[in-house]
Amino acid sequence: MKVFIELCKARDAWLKLSLKERQDYVAQIGPVMEDLINRGAVIEAWGLNEDETDYKSEYNFFMVTKLPDDDMLKEFQSIVESAGWYDYFEQVNLSGSLMSPDEVIGKMLEL
Repeated sequence: MKVFIELCKARDAWLKLSLKERQDYVAQIGPVMEDLINRGAVIEAWGLNEDETDYKSEYNFFMVTKLPDDDMLKEFQSIVESAGWYDYFEQVNLSGSLMSPDEVIGKMLEL
């Protein structure tokens, strides 16, 4: 199982779109996400980065998606890119395999 974490904030290009243009753009995302979910993707969490967050990131939104394998992770990233998402949102991504806390701490200790 792979996890893909997205942190994003709107670019000026998004802010300049009308509400109708934004709605039309996001409407095309629904069927694509539904297909991925039907094939094993799991939306774990989407949310807003709250102002009260200690050491708050400059990114306003987060999305966490689980994907069954590397192939679907690559497909998901390709879909995001080809949809023009990065034209509208500045974004950083994290991805990797699920590990236990002990495994992650072990990797930290190896640095």
